[in-house]
Amino acid sequence: MKRYLIILLLQFICVGLYAQNFTISGYVKDAATGETIIGASISTNIGRGISSNQYGFYSLTISKKSFKIICTHVGYKPKQVNIMLSHDTVLNIFMESGVALSDAVVVTANKRYNNIKTAQMGKVSLPIEQIKSVPAFLGEVDLLKVVQLLPGVRNAGEGSAGIYVRGGGPDQNLIMLDDAVVYNTGHLFGFFSIFNADAIKNVSLIKGGMPAQYGGRLSSVLDVSMKEGNNQKTEIEGGIGLIASRFSIQGPIKKDKASYIISARRTYIDALVKPFISKSSQFQGSGYYFYDLNAKANYQFSSRDRVYLSGYFGRDVFDFANNRQSLKVKIPWGNATGTLRWNHIFTNKLFTNTTLVFNNYNFTFNALQNNFDLKLVSGIRDISIKQDYDWYKFDKNKVKFGFVYTYHRFTPSLLTGRQDSVVFSPQNAQVKHAHEAAAYIQDDWEISPKWQANAGLRYSLFEQIGQYKKYITDANGNRIDSVVYKNGQQVKTYGGLEPRFTLRYTINEATSVKASVTRNLQYIHLVSNSGTTLPTDLWVPSTYKVKPQISWLYAAGLFKNFKNNTYETSLELYYKSMQNQIEYREGYVPNTLSDTENDFTFGKGWSYGSELFVNKVKGKFTGWIGYTLSWTWRKFAALNDGNKFPAKYDRRNDITIVGMYHLNNRWKLSGTFVYGTGNAATLPERFYIVGGVLSQEYSQINQYRLPAYHRVDIAATFSPKRNENRKLQTEWVFSIYNVYSRKNPYFIYFDQSGSLNDGSLRVQAKQVSLFPIIPAVTWNFKF
Repeated sequence: MKRYLIILLLQFICVGLYAQNFTISGYVKDAATGETIIGASISTNIGRGISSNQYGFYSLTISKKSFKIICTHVGYKPKQVNIMLSHDTVLNIFMESGVALSDAVVVTANKRYNNIKTAQMGKVSLPIEQIKSVPAFLGEVDLLKVVQLLPGVRNAGEGSAGIYVRGGGPDQNLIMLDDAVVYNTGHLFGFFSIFNADAIKNVSLIKGGMPAQYGGRLSSVLDVSMKEGNNQKTEIEGGIGLIASRFSIQGPIKKDKASYIISARRTYIDALVKPFISKSSQFQGSGYYFYDLNAKANYQFSSRDRVYLSGYFGRDVFDFANNRQSLKVKIPWGNATGTLRWNHIFTNKLFTNTTLVFNNYNFTFNALQNNFDLKLVSGIRDISIKQDYDWYKFDKNKVKFGFVYTYHRFTPSLLTGRQDSVVFSPQNAQVKHAHEAAAYIQDDWEISPKWQANAGLRYSLFEQIGQYKKYITDANGNRIDSVVYKNGQQVKTYGGLEPRFTLRYTINEATSVKASVTRNLQYIHLVSNSGTTLPTDLWVPSTYKVKPQISWLYAAGLFKNFKNNTYETSLELYYKSMQNQIEYREGYVPNTLSDTENDFTFGKGWSYGSELFVNKVKGKFTGWIGYTLSWTWRKFAALNDGNKFPAKYDRRNDITIVGMYHLNNRWKLSGTFVYGTGNAATLPERFYIVGGVLSQEYSQINQYRLPAYHRVDIAATFSPKRNENRKLQTEWVFSIYNVYSRKNPYFIYFDQSGSLNDGSLRVQAKQVSLFPIIPAVTWNFKF
């Protein structure tokens, strides 16, 4: 037996000595701008392949000296390079764009098989040019609204920037902008998202089979990457719309080495409305506006080192004045993020990224009447550090590992007041502090030409710390004692393993089947008392009372391409179980002076369904059809008599149709159709009179459905003939939102008329709808 082992060992040694393996590595970049390209497919004519990582880096180890590399990506012309290797080589691949401002989104790649070949499930990448081609509300391009058109993703109706993925709530999605978590994604109370499309390079949605590098949420990951800036020449672009204007400038700080981009957007609703409010009006001084500022710079110190500094700052400001009552209200809210990243290549097989992130979201309410001043403040602040390693040590394995640490500071609704020299400081809910950390490792393993697996393991830890005072109460909720925790002292700790596994089997070049199972833990929560996300909603941590949410997601799917990869199709089935779900108790009334966790009740949830996706990716006509059939349930011992009920974002049928057509060099057309089962609603079933007062008795939770939601949007983009002697390029975008003016329900209320005294009292249900047909025009420019 020992002899056979020695012979086997010698064979491996001989293979290691005589095998001529060479590594070719580098970056995939845009030839015109120098921007790195995320997720480019690098394949060879000898059967090996890989995708560029989040920073455009790739590494391939090949046993042959002579072969061809074919690099493809959506919106770019295929790039083929003949390779002769005699040693390890660095090769940066520069790809030419197939899309310009005046061109349609025409996919020219002759090979698109990432959806078939990779083990990843439920991932959709959207090029920013494709996002810009979809009809937009009031002409404002909105990447979240486009994401909501994908199967398995839904919104809460008009006026919502939140997304609901496979039965999860809006807080169960990890939304990141250059690695910084975004806690509030909406402007104008949810009608627009905070993402300025002119500053965005890439958008990726993962709704199933979440890789181990991501965590902290149950449902999905929306990873948004900002542009790095053109390192070849200075570019200016922008647009003027009905309610907002945009302006961006980018260019080289040092050609081929360093670049920058600055992008700004502001609405002028306040300026448009101001002329219509007379100086004598009691509402003089009222208004609303929002603005965004994105900025990013990078510098390449050497072929192995590059540093990025990026930031986002956005604010909504709502002012209300009633001069007759001497009342002035000012409500600003918004996000601020800052990200510092360092890319370093240790070897041609080991790439690392180190990231420092600062993140702050706050909401402020100021009211002044005569000499009484009232102020309400809430928010969340994070400081994070993370390191990620991409290790291409083995021919058929791509290993990724790393860690992340975050310090959280949660500010509840803190209320203060002042009248003359008297200061009011009521006993507010306490500021909470917490540590959150995680470490992970994952292996993308090509077992054979037909089998591929992605296996990962993540361990996460969450610890609530002091300063904090824990109150002990009696049966009536009265405080009878307390325990004081000093600064940094442990209050409560949670943690657990989060295994992730995905398996792919390739049937043939155009067909594969995949299956995945993932476990996720979520330690911070957003509990809303409304059907949509509002800036007043509070993020709360896991505490000694609030346990972390836990989910298991099981998914399986069939993936098939047709007509030389012109059509990509998929059919996915999923089942998700969720523990420690949070709702407000029955009869809850918002109260800024008590800790919201005292009004929580806890239960479980589950969702299941199927998603069909047909995506045409080549030719003058592109677009997709998505259909989702799903069920989402909740069950709480303290709600609905302990019986299960549909979640408020449960939707049985959801259909989306998106089409984009490149008519000629001057015109491109696009349109969308959406249909969805109406939102679940709790409505009064009986009205009766008690002591001369009209009272009502409500149904069980979410027992009824609002009317179905559907609408059609269209857009046409006209690009005037370009003067070759001028650098300026322009285009006009004409769009119509809700073409047939469908009165989609926003909410239903019950109107009371008549009198009890003469028996003429009537109660009638009425529907409130927000938007009829809305035409819009936007002028875009670039030079």
